Amino acid sequence: MKSEKEQQLIEQAYAEIEKYRDMVEKDYYRLHYHLMPPVGLMNDPNGLIHWNGVYHVFYQWMPFHTGHGAKFWGHYTSCDLVHWKQEKIALAPSEWFDKNGCYSGSAIDNDGILTLFYTGNVKDEYGNRQTYQCIAISKNGIDFEKKGVVVTLPDGYTAHFRDPKVWKKGENWYMVVGAQSKNLDGRAVLFRSKNLFDWEYLGAIAGGNLNQLGDFGYMWECPDLFELDGQEVLLVCPQGLKAEGMKYHNVHQSGYFVGRLDYETAQFFHGSFTELDRGFEFYAPQTMLDEKGRRILIAWMGVPDQDEDKHPTVAHRWIHALTLPRQLKLKDGKLYQTPVKELQMLRKDKIAYSGVTIANEEIMLEGISGDVIELHLENIRLLGDMEIAIRNAARLIYNSGERVLTLERKSFANGLTEKRQCHLEYLHSLHMFLDTSSIEVFANDGEEVFTARFFPYKNNQTISFAANGQLVFDIEKWSL
Repeated sequence: MKSEKEQQLIEQAYAEIEKYRDMVEKDYYRLHYHLMPPVGLMNDPNGLIHWNGVYHVFYQWMPFHTGHGAKFWGHYTSCDLVHWKQEKIALAPSEWFDKNGCYSGSAIDNDGILTLFYTGNVKDEYGNRQTYQCIAISKNGIDFEKKGVVVTLPDGYTAHFRDPKVWKKGENWYMVVGAQSKNLDGRAVLFRSKNLFDWEYLGAIAGGNLNQLGDFGYMWECPDLFELDGQEVLLVCPQGLKAEGMKYHNVHQSGYFVGRLDYETAQFFHGSFTELDRGFEFYAPQTMLDEKGRRILIAWMGVPDQDEDKHPTVAHRWIHALTLPRQLKLKDGKLYQTPVKELQMLRKDKIAYSGVTIANEEIMLEGISGDVIELHLENIRLLGDMEIAIRNAARLIYNSGERVLTLERKSFANGLTEKRQCHLEYLHSLHMFLDTSSIEVFANDGEEVFTARFFPYKNNQTISFAANGQLVFDIEKWSL
């Protein structure tokens, strides 16, 4: 049963949804096939799990305004990763151990009980923080009962200790938590349990000066450790990295290490850090294993502390969204991300051209335009440079001489052009999803990915293709 305080908070959140429903839904920049908050602010995806044939996505949610604060857990479910149902609010910040926010966490199936782990955030009147790793359970996957604190802060860490991800290996449960040590460096910290309530601290497995990383951020958020194609992958969001060439240009970063976790010694032997997404808005990714054996990732289509008050959607009382679900595969030590195949159910009104040839010119193709569409360019053959201009608000550029792929957009903060880039040895395909105010680009079957929000004028739906040199490609377009 939920406490009286939690029930009151949930009722207040529902009232907020009703109060602003018309304002939110009238916003042109609302997305058509992405998960968004019904009102207020959405951030990290939480508790991703495929349970009893249903996909569950929980999310960090502030219903009362478009800033951060004492977060709730909102909840969506789907049978196909395409059509989503908004479920009852899962958690509200009501108890002594989570009164300033039910922060991020994960979900597991414990003998048929859907079990959530999350961070309870607590602050005193002076702003001093305490954090607790907490548990809540549900028999039906919809109604959750909090069971209290299962992990308190170990010695050697500040209260920036959050975002538990739990999984089972052999007879034991394991939990990895994002942390800041008292040396003010970021770490991923491992625990072990037999029963999910009593946890043994095993130590930091990555971060700080471990594994010859050196200074690599002052805090690590949202860790996720999983097996993929015979190796272990640690996703993590380091805060405090300095820009380095084309890397680390967002306020905070998101990426991964590939390696091997020795469960006996609690040591993670890994390679270098690689960014997961090269775009402007991508953070707090989390994965789940579905019943088809796929490792599926969803991330927050946003970045903390990045001009949130400047977003055009704030005027309509909502902000942020989640990315499309993406299947992960590991090739030669690199994660590839591809949109899940179920998204093809959205397709209609196909238009296709083969052997499109452009030489030192810019063209538009009849029917290749729109604001809620999927574009697939294949068999790209390029001598020189190419550019795709999207709704006069974004450009995708590949420079074959420098081997660089660039996404440009008009900043929603100041209107100036800004860019994100990555090295790409060659370009043979581009797969793009546009959704009124978002773009997700998958280059070379997911070798590199760019995710961004952008805010074009409603009546400008043009897409043009240009080449400095010669460009040949096949293209398919669908309305979604």
